[in-house]
Amino acid sequence: MNPSSYYEPARNRRPQFWRLAMRCTQIAATVDIAFFFLFLWLGSPILAWINIISIALYAGAYYAFKYRRNRLAVALIWVEVLGHAALGITMIGWDSGFHYYLLMFIPAISVAASKRSAAIALSVLWAYYVGLDVLMWNIEPVQPISETALHLVQLFNLTVVFAMFSYLASYYLQMVVRAQRKLKEMATTDPLTGLFNRRHMQFLAESELARFERSGHPVSFLLLDADYFKAINDKYGHETGDQVLVTLSRLIRDELRTQDLVARWGGEEFLVLLPDTRADSARGIAERIRAGLESFPWKQVADQNLVVTLSAGISELREGDDLNSVINRADHALYRGKGAGRNRVELETLEVL
Repeated sequence: MNPSSYYEPARNRRPQFWRLAMRCTQIAATVDIAFFFLFLWLGSPILAWINIISIALYAGAYYAFKYRRNRLAVALIWVEVLGHAALGITMIGWDSGFHYYLLMFIPAISVAASKRSAAIALSVLWAYYVGLDVLMWNIEPVQPISETALHLVQLFNLTVVFAMFSYLASYYLQMVVRAQRKLKEMATTDPLTGLFNRRHMQFLAESELARFERSGHPVSFLLLDADYFKAINDKYGHETGDQVLVTLSRLIRDELRTQDLVARWGGEEFLVLLPDTRADSARGIAERIRAGLESFPWKQVADQNLVVTLSAGISELREGDDLNSVINRADHALYRGKGAGRNRVELETLEVL
């Protein structure tokens, strides 16, 4: 006997919830099978056959979750756990430990339900728990078992609940870690291309500038811009334009080293930071990227007679530079290349400040 790990409203559509809930119903049914044989062995056939009903309820909950009948599944689990706890306690006594299972609803409700729903559900659960406790102050167990058998049942229940709490705690921790990783990814990457976004690239570039000030190691910047991108969007549509940007991002990444950083700087513009690289070496990298794009079979991207090229501007970090000044020089070089016919790489000129 075991509650589902989540008390979820039907509006919650997170697939991992359903997977965990379905897994818990399977575990709970397995526990009830063990209970069936345990109570037969202890000479309590009524309690043994109650577990058959519990197994049927968990089977119903499993298939309700499978077909997204979430409210029905949760209702079946509530009926099973509350009913099983009450029957177990009244039949053989409070010391059997069947009330432990009620406590497993607490984290599930707190995690999955809204504040108002959680408050109501927890209040009902508390009242039910206390009510069972008070009831057993005033009545004797209906079908008492020997003290040794009672201790055995209590130990079994304690072990199952301890194991399930450990399992759920581990799952909740993994869920938090995944959520933190996802938030970090959303904060630092461009959702379309998977490259760093502008804000995170600024942070990384500022760190590189600080390292330059300490050590004077060379750092170069490439500013890359897809040629005639607006015309591609207008002629082939924005979906094709997005596919072009995704492919562009992959092709740029493929030409870079492990230590190089690349970001979607804005629209169809990309910024590449090349640590420990002089401008002449950066030019060779930019030429490889440009030539790779020019020769790429773009018709594979959108099944169109599509040709995509880019222009690039290069600047090298100088003493006294800030991020704006070094990118400005790359920008001037880029637009000099645009004016000279596009599909070319241009190096900064020293007079551009």
